[in-house]
Amino acid sequence: MSLKNIKLVATDLDGTFLKNDRSISFENLKALQLLGEKKILRVVATGRNLRKVMEVIPVEVPFDYIVYSSGAGIYNWTDKKHIYHKNINRDTSNLLIEYFRKKDYNFYAFDEAPENHRLWFHRGQQECEEFNLYFSFHNSFSEQLPTNSELKNGLCQFMLIIPEDEEKFASLKTEIEAQSDEIRVIRSSSPVTKGYIWVEVFQSDVSKGHGVSHLCNLLGVNQRETIGIGNDYNDLDLLYFTAFSFLTENAPPELKNKFTPVPSNENDAFAYAVKPLLQ
Repeated sequence: MSLKNIKLVATDLDGTFLKNDRSISFENLKALQLLGEKKILRVVATGRNLRKVMEVIPVEVPFDYIVYSSGAGIYNWTDKKHIYHKNINRDTSNLLIEYFRKKDYNFYAFDEAPENHRLWFHRGQQECEEFNLYFSFHNSFSEQLPTNSELKNGLCQFMLIIPEDEEKFASLKTEIEAQSDEIRVIRSSSPVTKGYIWVEVFQSDVSKGHGVSHLCNLLGVNQRETIGIGNDYNDLDLLYFTAFSFLTENAPPELKNKFTPVPSNENDAFAYAVKPLLQ
């Protein structure tokens, strides 16, 4: 299958499509517009919730769909309509809340998508600077988790924050996933502070790859007609799904050589990856 037959391009935002200051380069915006002229679908696949996407992507930027919260939801950017979401059910959500409390972890619990910009928090005894910093960015939508009552609805996701430690993450992933078959743990490098891992817990069918796959099925796009561009661990499912997959130069060293390399997000990685489509 040639690159000339591509019908859908999916890109991560932070560290990939966006520059470090969260701006959009002229070359990336131009490439996005030219893709549209060629009737190629332009998809965001991001760990950001939809409200956070709207903070960095102005309404006039010509994307077609947003796969947000690592695939927990899909939003039609043109029609302004929610078309899909997948959440952790109420029983499993309450089970995990109780488990995390007993372990005295610092954690966040996010409301069901598409309202998952709202969240609850639980502070453990061990202080975590990154946990507090994250809270400072989201405190207008945060409240302390009630101690004596169960949630009446499910959740989109949980997030724990740990210092960067491969063995600790692997152990924690195994520990958490053992609590329920309904969940999966995704790793993300903190975009806030270097040296921390975000341990994100989602419903087991949630990933950027699953989200883009679901969108392809809805739109009649064959997997062989897709491109993916990313830069981090939480992009792996996307990059394993898409037929042609590109990894930015600013990706973690251990991910290098797995996918076709492109320049960093500071040097128009997106525009570079899609350039063959525009010739």
